[in-house]
Amino acid sequence: MAYSADEYRNQLAQLLPPGFAIPAYEGTEAYLLLDGIAQELARLDGRAETLIKEANPATTTELLPDWERVAGLPDCCSNGEDSSVEERRRALLAKLTATGGQSAAYFIEVAAALGYTITITEFHPFRVGMSQVGQALSNEDWIYTWRVNAPEQTVTTFKVGLSTVGDPLASWGNDLLECYLNKIKPAHTILLFGYGGA
Repeated sequence: MAYSADEYRNQLAQLLPPGFAIPAYEGTEAYLLLDGIAQELARLDGRAETLIKEANPATTTELLPDWERVAGLPDCCSNGEDSSVEERRRALLAKLTATGGQSAAYFIEVAAALGYTITITEFHPFRVGMSQVGQALSNEDWIYTWRVNAPEQTVTTFKVGLSTVGDPLASWGNDLLECYLNKIKPAHTILLFGYGGA
């Protein structure tokens, strides 16, 4: 918790030599000088507390552009300054925490970091004796195809404490999901998107 200007002024007054040489009671020039210094120390103390929040990419606001620069954002999938602060933070966290992978669980985790709830369907070629009745008839090319099943519209709402002034009360769409997953998918695969259920 930051010290107040009054607390700093009292501490500074305690550092003065005792006696009548430098009177530091209210209304004197020494008091006004100490008050001016104390105001600045209190302001700096308060700003130092905000550095804790700014050091975490999940809660940063003022240093968000710097965090984005370090992470190589905005990229082709993000809108940069046009996105809400919360969307920018999610894109930053997704970029910073991405470890890479090719499993369905990895892509579900990436989508969750972006704020989407998805499932993944993997396709397999039809094989007599191994495939079941009702399974899709597909050839060998389908082994490289997978589908992301997502809600028809993902709505991102304004959240007190996470959103900032100027952010929309609600935004919707799946463009970020499609762009980001297409960007990180294995190059030899074909990614399809199905909407209407996750």
